[in-house]
Amino acid sequence: MSDNRISLGKKGEDLAASFLKKNGFQIIQRNYRQKIGEIDIIARQNEWLVFIEVKARKSIRFGQPFEAVTQNKQAQICRVALDFMTRNKLLDQPVRFDVISILFKGEGGADIEHLPNCFELNAGFY
Repeated sequence: MSDNRISLGKKGEDLAASFLKKNGFQIIQRNYRQKIGEIDIIARQNEWLVFIEVKARKSIRFGQPFEAVTQNKQAQICRVALDFMTRNKLLDQPVRFDVISILFKGEGGADIEHLPNCFELNAGFY
């Protein structure tokens, strides 16, 4: 992955974390990594344990950022989420999978779209 893509991703994740905090989320962990994959942000909102995938782009030339969260990516996120929940004894928690889509603008601004409950933990994913 190029340095520009890494930088864009980090900038997007920082912006998403700030957005979530301003909207009442408690950030539990960022960049939870296991051999099977990574979850960008794990947060709590009220009783919900929320796993959040952040997608950031500079243009929509290849589609909206959220369109990059394919079924394969969803399955990977679910497997990593189950790993996190098992290791932290959180299997009894209500869980939700959100996507934050960020489209950066030329003057330093960004459009942030929060898409709650985009997909579900489903037996077909693991």
